Amino acid sequence: MIAHSVDEPFYYLSNFQQVLHWIEQRYADLLEGSEQAFIEQFSCLPRASQALLVRMVMRKGELFRPSKLVYAEIGPPLQALQPLLEKGWATDDSVLSLEQLFQVLRKDEIANGFAVQLARPRAAKAELYAQLQALEPSPRPLRDWLPGFTEPIITLQLQALCDRLRLLFFGNLYQDWSEFVLADLGLLRYEQVAFSDDSRALRKRSDIDMALALHRCAELLEQGTPVHQVLAQIQAVSSDNPWLLRRRSRVLFQLGQHCERLGDWDLALQVYPHSQHPQARIRRIRVLERSEQWPQAHALALEVAGQPAGPLEVQALARMLPRLQRKLGGPPQSRRSKPAIGLIELQLPLEQAVLGVEQAVQLHLQAQGGQVYYVENTLFNSLFGLLCWEAVFAPLPGAFFHPFQSAPQDLHDPEFQVRRASLFADCLAQLDDGRYRQTIRSHYASKQGLQSPFVYWQVLSDTLLEQALACLPAQHLKQCFIRLLDDIQTNRAGMPDLIQFWPEQQGYRMIEVKGPGDRLQDNQLRWIDFCAEHGLPVEVCQVRWGLESP
Repeated sequence: MIAHSVDEPFYYLSNFQQVLHWIEQRYADLLEGSEQAFIEQFSCLPRASQALLVRMVMRKGELFRPSKLVYAEIGPPLQALQPLLEKGWATDDSVLSLEQLFQVLRKDEIANGFAVQLARPRAAKAELYAQLQALEPSPRPLRDWLPGFTEPIITLQLQALCDRLRLLFFGNLYQDWSEFVLADLGLLRYEQVAFSDDSRALRKRSDIDMALALHRCAELLEQGTPVHQVLAQIQAVSSDNPWLLRRRSRVLFQLGQHCERLGDWDLALQVYPHSQHPQARIRRIRVLERSEQWPQAHALALEVAGQPAGPLEVQALARMLPRLQRKLGGPPQSRRSKPAIGLIELQLPLEQAVLGVEQAVQLHLQAQGGQVYYVENTLFNSLFGLLCWEAVFAPLPGAFFHPFQSAPQDLHDPEFQVRRASLFADCLAQLDDGRYRQTIRSHYASKQGLQSPFVYWQVLSDTLLEQALACLPAQHLKQCFIRLLDDIQTNRAGMPDLIQFWPEQQGYRMIEVKGPGDRLQDNQLRWIDFCAEHGLPVEVCQVRWGLESP
């Protein structure tokens, strides 16, 4: 797809035309008659009308005043609007609610137009709305609201259709037309991956319906719609598309969490079994426990313990099972002993608290020697992303389907690593023979600034990269990268806050920093346990604030 300079007056129209061409070539078999007709008829419009329609599609909302649609390259808006009105793609006589009227009119226009009905016409706009709302007005055309108002209110009738087209192109509705502008300006740059003819996220018309339904369910949940209504809508849609099923599980998991916040244990227990989210089974056990259904919670915990999905479940069950055993009156269970972790206890000057606990510790440790960086999850993820760049962005069928993807669509699928096993094996083999340094340096230079699910360009620097390559043993990197591949979604977070290098000795250590009253989170504990188990130097720094340094 060709990027168009924003210096070109009709750059946005060119981008929109390319999207339509892209959809027509790749999704023609999924298009409904109205969508196909729109694509065909759009090209027949006068250029000014095409451009104005795209301008409206890319703006927020569906209501517009012609006086706010003035663009130099388009010319008189009413003239450009006429073909859109003739096709019914826009209307100028729609029935408007009071709320819609307030969206497009200024405060002075409302005060003057409704002066007779308003007790306090000089009040703030919100109060004017409250005064008129109290009269319980019914929706009506603009001419019936304000007979003397001469400027029409234009209602775009294509927003739902254009949202479906946007969904087909991006595979989601959280990306929008601004992606083109950001790319044209060079603010967001993407790896260019070859697309196969069958590379697409949505494969059947029902996939489109499900994607729209799930997006709507997420919106309803955010708006506070009753849980049972949202659940009914989710259960009404299904698909065999792995990507959509994962999205469905995520919405169901969010719904279950919402039930927990409401204290509705019964409904939460109805929701969680339908979600394949990595934490759904643990949350289900937790709900049974919180609702004092000890036997059921214990039985499910034992079932999960028999086939845990990963370290996350193992860690949670290590706490849950002894607790549930006690609730049922059974003998106490001993917990697995943890590897010994080094502890740094610091008392730092109170005035440094404004820096934040991590930066304060960074300054303190650096004063003692070596180079200290606040990297948290960024360094090891970035090194992995640079070494395995070709594997991550391999043009596998269905992995990439539009030019604005920062990651393959199956990144969090269980099969992600399996599908690329030989590619990742080749990448990790470089850690055995020393080639990895050159590969990482090469990708650091050639891929600079490209979007990646792993590489944090804003954190990396030449100095940090070279010190990491000099001080981090290849086998330590390999162990971390293997763990990342084992569960990307879970393991890419929780890494220690700071890393300290001693370039002269080619040594390092990682430090997890905790301030007063702060405690280690589960994902941090898992990384610390992993580091201790595999011999990676890691310590926990506990900070307290004092009047002066010790």
